[in-house]
Amino acid sequence: MRTLYYSHPEFLAHDTGLAHPESPERLRVIAEALAAPQFAGLTHLQAAVPDDIQDRIALVHGRAMIAKLLAAIPEQGLANLDADTVVSPGSRQAALLAVAAVCDAVDKVCSGAADNAFCAVRPPGHHAMPDYPMGFCLFNNVAIAAEYARTRYGLQRIAIVDFDVHHGNGTQAAFYDQPQVLYISSHQWPHYPGSGHPAEHGVGNIVNLALATGSDGTVLRSKYRETVFPALRKFVPQLVLLSAGFDAHKDDPLASLRLTEADYRWLTVQLCEIAEECCQGRLISVLEGGYNLQALAGSATAHVAALLGLADEGVWPPSAEPVIAG
Repeated sequence: MRTLYYSHPEFLAHDTGLAHPESPERLRVIAEALAAPQFAGLTHLQAAVPDDIQDRIALVHGRAMIAKLLAAIPEQGLANLDADTVVSPGSRQAALLAVAAVCDAVDKVCSGAADNAFCAVRPPGHHAMPDYPMGFCLFNNVAIAAEYARTRYGLQRIAIVDFDVHHGNGTQAAFYDQPQVLYISSHQWPHYPGSGHPAEHGVGNIVNLALATGSDGTVLRSKYRETVFPALRKFVPQLVLLSAGFDAHKDDPLASLRLTEADYRWLTVQLCEIAEECCQGRLISVLEGGYNLQALAGSATAHVAALLGLADEGVWPPSAEPVIAG
């Protein structure tokens, strides 16, 4: 198994200001955790921005939106695109590199050069709507990856599983009437951004799992077994994309679910098994949320350990909760 790990120093130059939860430190702690000897098998890559990057972004976002967003990035200081979404001079290159990374991962995985990939990118993407940025997100990285895979490789069935604690309203909007993309989201309900009710089902291609405040891993595992895994196997995806948000962790400050590192490992193992059954293991994970730094590092480590197929013990900070098989 060959697992790719995408990162880039330019992601740290996206400055969101003091005390903003979506900070460069998030990627620093992930990088430090993945520098442990157990992760020596990771293939480290830094994508470059291709000449056609705006064409790739335009697979999801309108040209006018792209131009307006890039024009709003300041030459110095910070600028607010909305109450939550802050940009700085380094945001332009970071946002373009995030899209470049997920597209390069599609190239590597779809060509058979790698089995799976973890894209530790920022800014995150799943709240970015086709026509405007929001919720810390500029361009919708995972949605662009899906459209890039469809147009470049002719894939007819792509599944996106979003386990961020917040509903990926931008991703849902991009594919609400697109039966070739199955979008599945598990998220705290009610919570920001207010979308993601189970009645929102698109053309039968949208599955929203609304988790009540305080739900823990037992609840999540049950719902995934009952709903998500059967839906994925019925769809038989040719590629699985993950919006990998780790803010449903019990210690995260922006939400109120109760997941642990062991839950993220379990979920990743199950999704990798389904990818193996359906599409030769082709799976790409793209970082979204996660705002308690210690919890983020531990959860991302558990996630990547599962992508690598590492043994259960000794590969992420110990958890009081045992890994439950099946």
